[in-house]
Order: sequence, then structure tokens, then C-alpha cells
Amino acid sequence: MSGFWGLIKSRPILSGLLAVTILFLLYLVFAPSARAYQYVKQDVSRGEVVRMVSASGTLRALNTINVGSEISGQITNVYVDFNSPVTKGQLLAEIDPTRPRAQVTQARAQVDLARASLAQAEASIARALVDVDVQTREYERRVELQKKGFVSSAALDQAQNALVAAKASLNTSRAQAQSAKAQIAQSTASLQSAELDLSRTRIVAPTSGVVIDKLVEPGTTVAAAFQTPNLFTIAADTSRMQVEAAVDEADIGQVREGQDVRFGVDSYPQETFQARVQQIRKAATQNASSVSYLVILDVDNKDGKLLTGMTANVDIITGRKENALRVPIAATRFLPRPNDRPDEDAEVEGVNIWVPTDNEYEPTRKPVTIGLTGEDYVEITSGLEEGETIIVRSRELTDRELSEGSVEVEL
Repeated sequence: MSGFWGLIKSRPILSGLLAVTILFLLYLVFAPSARAYQYVKQDVSRGEVVRMVSASGTLRALNTINVGSEISGQITNVYVDFNSPVTKGQLLAEIDPTRPRAQVTQARAQVDLARASLAQAEASIARALVDVDVQTREYERRVELQKKGFVSSAALDQAQNALVAAKASLNTSRAQAQSAKAQIAQSTASLQSAELDLSRTRIVAPTSGVVIDKLVEPGTTVAAAFQTPNLFTIAADTSRMQVEAAVDEADIGQVREGQDVRFGVDSYPQETFQARVQQIRKAATQNASSVSYLVILDVDNKDGKLLTGMTANVDIITGRKENALRVPIAATRFLPRPNDRPDEDAEVEGVNIWVPTDNEYEPTRKPVTIGLTGEDYVEITSGLEEGETIIVRSRELTDRELSEGSVEVEL
């Protein structure tokens, strides 16, 4: 032993270097290793908590009218185009009127012919009345003469037969007049139908609005034999529109009429539009393995930016709290790293928020009561105070941060 100490004393510099090396090795063995992660903290604050149901839908005009043709024929003129504003009664297009006009002429001739037949029948009635009156007087005169013996029975029978024939002719004329009146009524109805068909060659706007679809051009032949062909589509009022949104069956229970809605369209990515739930359709729509329900949203479009057919990305606000005590929703799901949890840590029922202590890597749990759960934040009804610091998540440190020392980061 004395030799060892003697060696140390004789070589002090070498002995010092050896001692420093031994101490450094002991430090590496027993010193705690640096953590390669850090807990991100944030203060409890007050603000808005919003719960939403997301869906996608399509913009439609509030009142869309299909304008069709009730007669067949060839389109000769079209007076409007896409996006043309129209007023009620405005001429949109014309169908070749040649055939309907000929039918009107024919029907009008039939009416005139029936009226002529009536006039002829009425003239026959007048003649028959005169003949009946003459034959009646002749028969009565012969009856008186036969009583006095001046006329034979054969002459009386002849007068009687003439009277019967005159009355029969009168009845025939009256029947012909009745038939002529029926023909007039029938021909008049045919004329009205032909005139109606002629008027239908002029396609007019049934209401004021904007033409959003045009399906015909001059020269197009339309056939209305089995169904009315659609020629134009008019949006009666584009200042108000609706979104038809498909809401998943898992979310439809939260949706109520009158709820506020926010939505966006691809044409205006930086702008958010407002709407309101107007109607919830009860008929389900099944697509592959998913079931959805149609929700109708009422949209104000006074500035005319929104167009029919646009795709809307919808957020239906199903719950909202103003000035609520809130924490990020990530904080309710956070768990410290296994090595940083207390030895007695066990699964605890309810919601817990982890708060920092003097040792950053020894956080402690705080049970809380939550209220409304939103998209980004959760309402805290008890267990925390405004301004209290909580742990939101953990993050990995970069090599540079490890070498320079970690810096506290807050969201």
C-alpha cells in the first residue's frame, strides 16, 4: 500500500488525470440520462366551445321550374340563353306553327259548316211551321164541309194525311237543327283545342327568374306523345338557395331544425357562408355500407355568389357555449410517458387532466368534470381554475435542443 501511495506522490500529474477519468466514468454510470422529450403546457382559458356535425352537400335553387312543350314539332326560334333573366310571360322559344295553324283553319271551317247546317235547319223549321199551319186550316175546313155533306170521307182523309206529313216534316227539321247545334258545339271545342295547340307553339316563361339550363336549339325536334319534354329550367329566385346535405346516421340525432350552419365552397376558399337547418328528411339514403339522411339548409344568396350545383362543405353547429372555461381537447386524452407516471398510478374513472409540478417529469393528475365537447376545446365545469397551467401533450426534442438544453414551449 505504501508503494502505491508512493507512486502517486512521485507522479502527481498522471495521478490527477487518472482520478479525473475515474470520476467521469462514475458520472456516466450513475448520472441520470437526459430526457429526449418535453411536455407542452398551456393555461386554462375562457372562450367559445363549439360542437359541430360535418357533412357535404349540393347547392340548389330554392324554386326550380322545368319549362316543357305540350305539343310536338320542330323548334324554329330560341330567344334566351344560359343565365338569361326572364320575366313572367316572356317568349322563350317557338315551335313551327304550320300544322297547328292548319288545324285551326280546318276546325274553324267545321264550325262555319255546322252553323250553315243550323241555318238551313232553322229555315226548314220555318217552312214546316207554315205548312203545318196551312194543312191544319185545310183539315179543319174539310171537317166542317164534311159535316154539311159537301166533302167526301176520302177527301177528309187526304187532308188529314197532309197535316200529319207536315207535322212530321216539322219534327225532322227540328231534329236537324238540334244536330246542327251539337255539331257547332263539337266543332267549337275542336277549334278551341286547335287554337290552344297553336298558342302552345309559343313557349313562354311561367314565372320570373333566371334560365339555368337550356336543352334545345333551333332545329331541334321535340316529341310530346308520351311525356312532356323539358326545354328550359328556370330558377325562380336565386336570392335564396338551399343546400341538400347528406348527414351520416351516426350524427343525424344531433341535428335539429333551426340550428345555425357554416359552410364553404371551393370557388371561395377564404370565405365562410351562413345557413340554417330548414328541414330534416326522414327517408334514408343507402350508399354501399353507409346510411345518410338529407338535411335541407336555407341559404341567403343576395349577393349572387353562390350558383346551383356547387359542392358545399357543411358544419352544422349542434352545440355552443360562450365564455366557457375550456381546455384543448387533446389535454383530456393526454397521458404522461410510462416512466413519468406515479408508481401507484392506476386506471381512474372519469376525465383527468395532468398538471405540472416542480419536477417537469413528475406531473400529477387532477380529476375534472366536463361539459360541452367541441371540435377543438372541451368545457370544464369543475376541477380547474382560469389561468391554471395544464399539460396538453408531449413532443420529441431535436438533437440541437438536446445539446443546447430544452426550451419551454407552449401552444
